[in-house]
Amino acid sequence: MAEITAAAVKALRDLTDLPMMECKKALVEANGDQEKAIEILRSSFRKVQLKRADNPTTEGVIAIAIKDDGSEGAMIELQCETAPVASNEEFQALADQCARQLLHGPGAATPEELLAQPAPDREGMTLQQVYEETLNKIREKIVLARIVRVEGPVAGYVHHDKKIGVLFQASGENATDPILRDVAMHIAALKPTVTYPEELDAEKVQKERDRLAAEAKATGKPDNIIEKMVEGRMKNFYLAEGVLVLQPFAKDDTKTVRQVLAEHGFKAVGFVRWVLGT
Repeated sequence: MAEITAAAVKALRDLTDLPMMECKKALVEANGDQEKAIEILRSSFRKVQLKRADNPTTEGVIAIAIKDDGSEGAMIELQCETAPVASNEEFQALADQCARQLLHGPGAATPEELLAQPAPDREGMTLQQVYEETLNKIREKIVLARIVRVEGPVAGYVHHDKKIGVLFQASGENATDPILRDVAMHIAALKPTVTYPEELDAEKVQKERDRLAAEAKATGKPDNIIEKMVEGRMKNFYLAEGVLVLQPFAKDDTKTVRQVLAEHGFKAVGFVRWVLGT
């Protein structure tokens, strides 16, 4: 058996950033061969996965990446078990690399498909390999929970705690106009559920309209007045249901989101709003 020196253990630890005792154990198993020891350490992530498979992942981060010209945007959710890991630099770096690869790569339909692609900042490594390396160091369950990429004009916003993320899509010319990010921030704060009234459940909308019409008719007013009364009250219903374009804009509540966008030459197209773990 080859002699396992302290210098060899330290060299392996410097390469892998794993605990000294694990590095020594791997070198012993590999009979002093550093490359074999690295492979042994890499494969140990599966043991961590198995051991922690049933652990809930209630912490983590949402990360976004937007092309400089606003033509595309991507968002990912990376989950973990505890808050300290969510704030870990390597964990956040993995989230950032996943978002950037999703944006600039060929795209992916599933998290597994994305992880099979190259890691932007780690030449010769896939995101899966970086994921395994990160899990090996952190020793906690990590899950790439969901991914999305959308076409622009698009802007994004992630709340300071990285638990709420938004991609907002619009139609218009100047895709880098700051108003798009302002609307993304509005969406994060005001929690709309749909972009336009037409996206609400049609049966629910008609039921409310019929109810308001019955109330209005009871006043004995003419049909043309009743119609205006119903339309006016439906606006309150739409606001309660969370229709984005009709909401008072967070930065200027004298105008609706639709009006503010129109002033800048935009129309809302849609949005994706994620809250971590939901």
